[in-house]
This record gives sequence, structure tokens and C-alpha cells, in this order.
Amino acid sequence: MRVGIIGCGNISDVYVRTGKLFNDIEIIACSDIIPAAAQRLAHKYSLREMNVGALLDADDIEIILNLTLPTAHAEVSRAAIAAGKHVYSEKPLATSLQDAIALIEEAEAKGLCVGSAPDTILGAGLQTAKALIDDGYVGQIITGLAAVMTKGMEHWHPNPEVFYQKGAGPVLDLGPYYVSALTALLGPVTEVRAMGQISPLERRYGAEGPNKGKTFSVGTFTTVNAILTFASRANVSFIASWDVWRHGVRPIELHGTLASIRVPDPDTFGGDVQLSANKRLLNIHDAKDVALLGTQIDWLIHKTGGKTFGGINYPIGNPVIANYRSLGLAEMANAIAEGRPHRCSGRFALHALAVMLGIIESAESGAPAQIGVPGVTLRALTDEEAKTLRSQSAAAPNRLKRSGLIGQPSCIDQEVRFIVGAHR
Repeated sequence: MRVGIIGCGNISDVYVRTGKLFNDIEIIACSDIIPAAAQRLAHKYSLREMNVGALLDADDIEIILNLTLPTAHAEVSRAAIAAGKHVYSEKPLATSLQDAIALIEEAEAKGLCVGSAPDTILGAGLQTAKALIDDGYVGQIITGLAAVMTKGMEHWHPNPEVFYQKGAGPVLDLGPYYVSALTALLGPVTEVRAMGQISPLERRYGAEGPNKGKTFSVGTFTTVNAILTFASRANVSFIASWDVWRHGVRPIELHGTLASIRVPDPDTFGGDVQLSANKRLLNIHDAKDVALLGTQIDWLIHKTGGKTFGGINYPIGNPVIANYRSLGLAEMANAIAEGRPHRCSGRFALHALAVMLGIIESAESGAPAQIGVPGVTLRALTDEEAKTLRSQSAAAPNRLKRSGLIGQPSCIDQEVRFIVGAHR
């Protein structure tokens, strides 16, 4: 299916480059409210540069890839739906629950698909962890910790101020990776409790450019500590912070009745999964047990680098992580062609958004926030299924499936949903 991009900022290059790895999609056009940004992307990747209105009206474009700023996501996605296009959006789906619900209802009324990042949940890292949990190796998850902690992005990003305002911050900017990963693994969240703080009240531009050295005001929490309660009765702590210099905390670690599991960084597609190996509990007051501390294997490592969407490939020239952005877009296009529900669906993203907004609400009010939006099960993506999405050769033309299914209700979310308040 042919794709047109609206929003030609930093992330657009990655989508265009990795988009060439997939069957089912071909990115052919781009647009931006800043013409120079669209011209740059079009020239670099031989795309058709268009204004937004013309791109929305183009008969040969079937999917809009919405890469605008978060505050514009809902408006642009709703315009795409009004124009009769499917839409796949960068995260978050919207910055308000009301806008997100309206977007999905409008799409479903027209039989159109809404998809949303993060698609890292389809990568080999999280899918390997999901398979181990679903197959019962961890048992019933009791508790865990998820954490994303950095010193922000003002030292490298040319326009960091927008990330420090209402509708952004670490919870809505980086939280989607972690909340989506947790709900993909554990099911829906029913309640959140959180505390937040802003530190400092002003930050300074650090990247080279006309604003370097200038300060800007911070309008949202820079650190949030939350507890997420799941319908399964698991309680998981979540920390999102742009106030941390260095740390040794793993991205996600979950603890069940049979084992513990370490999940790799959900902001990447690969990474090794670790499952606790030895169930023998040692007595630290017994000399014989203490002698065994350095001899037993604590973790079994499940490597994912050899899987379809686990291989290290980014950044170009010095790859250190797996990056397959456009995977969710390609899987959605494949689902449209095959007449089945897609995985990174609007309904799945809507629940994650409700959780993140609930975290912020709880941090502001000091009271628990109930999550009233039902969750959606994420169907596993096996490596065999993943192989069908990837082109056999990045140099070969994409095998497009011009489905002609615009207006068909085939991909409206039909998966079984966890009902909030029910136990898994």
C-alpha cells in the first residue's frame, strides 16, 4: 500500500529508510507545514513533496503516516480519516483521551484503520519475553519495576522546549514504550497511583543553533513515580524521569510465582531476554550455601539477534541496537490486505494513553486514578509471521498489495478484550 508522510522532522528519516525493508508498504510522498523540511526529505529519498491538502486528496495514497508533533497528532489523524485514508501515527495517539476516542470512532464509522506507535512491541525482544510469559515459564506475575531515566534531551535536540510542556514530558514522550510493553505482557491496567515533581523550573538549550545557551520554562513533570495495578492483580512500579545522570536499573524486570524475567529496552526492537535459572533458595547465614553463591547460574539468556526483527542495524555506520520502525505500519498494511485485525491498533494505543494520562492525573491530584478504557489483547507475532512482513531483499521492489480495501471494515479491532475490573 502506498504511504504519504505528514511531518518531516527528526524521526521521518528512520521511517523512510527502514520502510524499504518491508513488503506491503511503499512511502511515496511527504508534506510538512515547513516546506523546507518536506523538500529536504523528498530530495534525500526521492519522494514526492506536496502540501498537506494535496497529499490528503491524492488518490494514489492509501495510508497517512502521521509524524507531526504530539499536540498535532489527533488533528492530523482526524483529517486523514475525513479524507478517507487509513492512518498510522507516531506515539502518543493523542494528548487527550477525548480526541483519541473521537479519532477512533470516526475511523471505525468509515471502516478505516488507525494504528499507532510504538511498534517496538512487535520486535524480537518483547515478543520473546511475551512467549515465555504466555507459555507459563514465569507463572503469575506478582510485581515488577519499569524505568526510563535520562537527563532529558536539551543537550542534543534542536527544539527541546516542546517536550517539557503539557501534553509531553517523560510520561507521554517515553512512557508509551514502557506502558505499551507492560500492557502487551500483562494485560490491562485498572488503577494508577503516582507522584511527580518538576526539577528544575527552567532548562537551557544545549544543541548548536541560534537558541544555544538560552533558557526555557518547564510546564510538566520531569520525574514521575507511579504504581500500576493490573486486572491480573500484578502491581508494577514505573519511574519516568528526565532528572537522572546515571543509573543501573534495568528497563523492565518482572517477578512471578515461578521465575523472574528481565525484558530488554522497549525503545528498541531487539535485546536479550533473561529468565531466572535456579530456583534453589540460598541461606546467607549458612556457610555451605554462601559458598555456592559464585558457582550457580542465575539467569538463562534468550538471545534475539538472530530473529527477524532482532538483528542490530542502527545507527548506520556504527550499529548498536535493533531499529525496525515502520514494522507496525507494514503489519497494519498486511492486515488490511488480508482482512484481519492489526496488532498496533488504535484501541491498543488508546488504553496505553488512558494509563499515561491517569498517571499524570494522579500525580497532580494526589489521588488514585481509575482506568476506564478497556484494554486489548496483543496477539503474539511469531518469527514465522514476522518473516512474511520483511522483504527478502532491501534492494528489491516492495511487493505491494494494492488492496482496494479503503472503506472496508476488515481491520477494525476485533480482538478479544480484557474487561477492566475482571481478572485475567
